Amino acid sequence: MSNKRNFALRDKNGEEIGVFSGKQPRQAALKAANRGYTDIRLRERGTKKVHIFEGERNEVDKPANAPDWMPDKIWKPNVKKTGIEKLDKI
Repeated sequence: MSNKRNFALRDKNGEEIGVFSGKQPRQAALKAANRGYTDIRLRERGTKKVHIFEGERNEVDKPANAPDWMPDKIWKPNVKKTGIEKLDKI
């Protein structure tokens, strides 16, 4: 049974600009960071919680056990949670 949750990515103005899913907020934040977002604010759908992360992505060598079709350099996301906010209204 899958317990995936949806998280809406918010910009600086509070507008929701995308949706990422995952079992935990960190998983959704990693997906957002892999797309190039650095200031990541994810509102959990159905709640008033906003999870705040700082994200980055670095280009690294591919792993030793990678398949042949994978390029020599890949993007690896990294996030750090900085807090949680509660919204007054959704």
